[in-house]
Amino acid sequence: MSSAVQRIILHMDMDAFFAAIEQRDDPSLRGKALLVGGPKRRGVVSTASYEARPFGVGSAMPMTQALRLCPHAIVRPPRLAHYAEVSGQIMQVLDTFTPYVEALSLDEAFMDMSGSQRLFGEPNEMARSVKEAIFEATALTCSVGIAANKFLAKLASDLDKPDGITWIPFDDSASFIAPLSIRKLWGVGPRSAERLQQLGLETIGDVANAEQCFLEQALGLAQAQHLQALANGQDERPVISDRGRKSVGSEVTLSEDVRGRAQVEKVLRQQCQRVARHLRKSGLLAGGVRVKVRYSRNFKLASRQQRLERPCDDSRSLIDATFSLLERLDLDQPIRLVGAAAFDLESAEKPGQLGLFEKAARSQSKLEHTMDEIRDRYGDKINFGK
Repeated sequence: MSSAVQRIILHMDMDAFFAAIEQRDDPSLRGKALLVGGPKRRGVVSTASYEARPFGVGSAMPMTQALRLCPHAIVRPPRLAHYAEVSGQIMQVLDTFTPYVEALSLDEAFMDMSGSQRLFGEPNEMARSVKEAIFEATALTCSVGIAANKFLAKLASDLDKPDGITWIPFDDSASFIAPLSIRKLWGVGPRSAERLQQLGLETIGDVANAEQCFLEQALGLAQAQHLQALANGQDERPVISDRGRKSVGSEVTLSEDVRGRAQVEKVLRQQCQRVARHLRKSGLLAGGVRVKVRYSRNFKLASRQQRLERPCDDSRSLIDATFSLLERLDLDQPIRLVGAAAFDLESAEKPGQLGLFEKAARSQSKLEHTMDEIRDRYGDKINFGK
């Protein structure tokens, strides 16, 4: 492989999003066939729960047809404002992993995690962390696809639903997708699929190996080139974030509860170091910090935040600020989650005149940038002490 950084694209797709929210909010609906959609006579299905899908029910199906296939299904009207609110919570979670998040809809988004192994581990660990963070925030599951580009990542997220992770190999993606149906190609609808099948093309591999002039006669030049590129696993489109970065965070759900200031500080220090490193990697400065803990006994989440006197990207400043916030939290109860976040972000390139304390802080930042470079070269096991 060349020296270029391997693209790592994740596609996060919530599982039966609307129906899952309704089942979460109303426990009596759990485990039952549920249809979220408009009035029975003229409405359509927005989302069908996984309990309804074995009966052949799917999205965009007329509600009358869906109820003929699954007459015992429960119908609930959509609550779009509520779904949008939950979607906002999910996108905030994704924002803590990478500044490159491209939302496709309320329930799915691309994430460019290229070069983030030092922060989040290998791609499958990244995906697990994303799933766990979303579940922790919303009690909802999602499926994640991992691949070298957007098309492959989106295809992958649909291969192991619900609550799955699929990683399409970076170096052998074309072979991996070759046996799949042509309907898995992004942009192939019923009409295009019918044309391709009339040409004897049933799988993605068939399209990849077809003569381009053969495809052009049936689909036209532009679509033929596009589909054949996808069939060969090629897609150079970047992940484009259309939302400003709002926060960078790191949190951990502990295998054993902690309590008391000393134990919480030990965990919080590690989270601040991760946040600071992420800020530096993204070229951002934090204008404020937030601490959150989740208690084990009642599962209650508590958080405190404050603005910083000056924007920063060094761990020492974040640690000092977050430790001061601990005074406003109950640390005597058993705690199962500890997290830190930086908000009110701005570019590190923003000009400004530095005072005495700002110069000292920038010196600390420069030192930590140097430490980042050493770790990137020699690994995270390098110990610089406290």
